[in-house]
Amino acid sequence: MSDTAVATPDPRRWRALAVMLTAGFMSLLDVSIVNVALPSIQDALDASVAGTQWIVSGYALTFGLVLVTGGRLGDALGRRRMFLVALSAFVVTSGIAGAGVSEGMLIAARLAQGVAAGMLAPQNTGLIQELFHGAERGRAFGLFGATVGVSTAVGPVLGGLIIAAFGDDGWRWVFYVNLPIGLVALVLAARWIPKRESPRTGVVSQLDIPGMALLGLAVLGVLLPLVQSEQGGLTTLWWMFPLAGVFAWLFVQWERAVVRRGRMPVLHPRLYTSTPGYALGATIGAAYFCGFGGMWLVFAMFFQQGLGFSPLESGLLVTPFALGSAVSSPLAGRAVARWGRKVTLTGLGLVALGIGLVAVLVPLLPDGAVGYAVAVPLLLGGLGGGMVISPNTTLTLDRVPTHMAGVAGAALQTGQRLGTALGVAVLGAVYHAGVTDGAGYRAGLAMAMLCAVGFTLVAMTVAVADARRHPQRRLTAQRSPASRDGPLT
Repeated sequence: MSDTAVATPDPRRWRALAVMLTAGFMSLLDVSIVNVALPSIQDALDASVAGTQWIVSGYALTFGLVLVTGGRLGDALGRRRMFLVALSAFVVTSGIAGAGVSEGMLIAARLAQGVAAGMLAPQNTGLIQELFHGAERGRAFGLFGATVGVSTAVGPVLGGLIIAAFGDDGWRWVFYVNLPIGLVALVLAARWIPKRESPRTGVVSQLDIPGMALLGLAVLGVLLPLVQSEQGGLTTLWWMFPLAGVFAWLFVQWERAVVRRGRMPVLHPRLYTSTPGYALGATIGAAYFCGFGGMWLVFAMFFQQGLGFSPLESGLLVTPFALGSAVSSPLAGRAVARWGRKVTLTGLGLVALGIGLVAVLVPLLPDGAVGYAVAVPLLLGGLGGGMVISPNTTLTLDRVPTHMAGVAGAALQTGQRLGTALGVAVLGAVYHAGVTDGAGYRAGLAMAMLCAVGFTLVAMTVAVADARRHPQRRLTAQRSPASRDGPLT
């Protein structure tokens, strides 16, 4: 990309961002919104318990599986092109899922929908890197972070509202709602996302297909046992973890060989070894999402099974976290250019404090007061959460060359998906271990929340290490445009 192209902001960039965030919100929302519809799906399709779990976990599995491949394809073939293709596929598969007439058809549609979402997600981070520079990039990632935080927390609320509005067929509208929104987003994306230069001749033939396969097998080996943990995946599929390690080692060796031959790797090894702040930032994101991604399932089980709330009521009780995140994330996106890693550290501290207060208060209060009492700690945690996701994304991708923005963002998101899957498995297991009788629900929640605090403290430790290593680091986006196209080729 030329300096001129970088120095002249596209006048459509903010409208393009609005479309990108809308598409991203839909794809992330579908991770959690379907949970509320599972009882209706089970009744309508006579689905098995294992089948209904695959409707949820299958989406998360394929979503995480193709992220890096989607990022690499966007970098190579054009992010606008991949965005339009992936969004089209997401809309089509949403329609097929809503029209599902059997358990198998719905599972297949959800697997395909997850692939489309996984291909779509890295185009968002890549396009933000491409379209925004300087302080604007921090603000754009701030809005992106708010989208991530809000979509994760409000899924159960929106799902409950849709089920209540449409009755027995409400579960179908959980999927159909994506159609009008997605079609409008497609039309606007075609108009507002700028076209860039065409891919270089022969770029398709140079794609590292063996590398994509090896990485996919490594990610599959980690994700599948974790997303199946509720069905005993950790005990029956434990052998996949060492196998994943073997495939990961083979992937690294293969990528090094690809680089030596002067070809394009899927994921350049120097992205982790030679890009300042990237490896530590990715670790912060993965550790944070272990706690952040894992606690929503625990809250749902506690409020619904332990206290007898409806899915909609359960979702409403955790919305203070989403509200806090929505408020603080755009502000943190502006502040990161000046304060850097200090913003992330402050946010992690607030998250640990808020979730820690939940762990302390819940065992002490009567049932009727719990929902109200956790509102303030969750709001505090949400304010902190908004100061983690977007600033960490901005700082982690800061030194990444623009031509690698898609795959770098995808690798970052893959770590977050892996962290979420691990957090769901670990926090869920800790919660169930604490639930021994009716009164045990409180102990289970407290133990799980303390575990989430532990993951957050791990992220804080890594953030402190990064801050000490780069105490005076400024965003490169505030310096010369040319400096953003680094040496990784």
